[in-house]
Amino acid sequence: MPAAHASGPPIALPPANSLAHHAVLALDLGTTTGWALRRQDGGITSGTMTFRPSRFEGGGMRFLRFRGWLAEIAGLSGGVARIVFEEVRAHAGTDAAHIYGGFLGTLTAWCEEREVPYEGVPVATIKRFATGKGNADKAKMVAAIQARGFAPADDNEADAIALLLWATDPTGGRA
Repeated sequence: MPAAHASGPPIALPPANSLAHHAVLALDLGTTTGWALRRQDGGITSGTMTFRPSRFEGGGMRFLRFRGWLAEIAGLSGGVARIVFEEVRAHAGTDAAHIYGGFLGTLTAWCEEREVPYEGVPVATIKRFATGKGNADKAKMVAAIQARGFAPADDNEADAIALLLWATDPTGGRA
């Protein structure tokens, strides 16, 4: 609220949802990556993508496939204005931590090259937004997303949809 005796033009408030017409991509990073995309028309598309290398390929192939897939998604959506991803701080095993780090490095480098803003969101924040509990299990996450009218194939897709809703919902998340 402007001061009673302030000089100059009134300060305009930003639109309620400044990303209303820009594509936003949410990712649950991993060898099976859950993804959800809010398109420029406001519709939401989601799914999972597997980047597992074949028996005769090196471990780096999963990251090359991921990089190519990011470019394809950005191209098909007309450009991605923002990417949010699940920020995992602890992994059950060393291999999982290394793979997550590879995906994270690939994602952040891809975003930096294209000047696409990106943001990691803690797991507990996503779970709390979707279920009301920061330590909800995978089944509760899937159920919470189904209750919102989506049909996720697995917990990876459910997590990505929850993250997208958190990132774009002006009433419950952070637009």
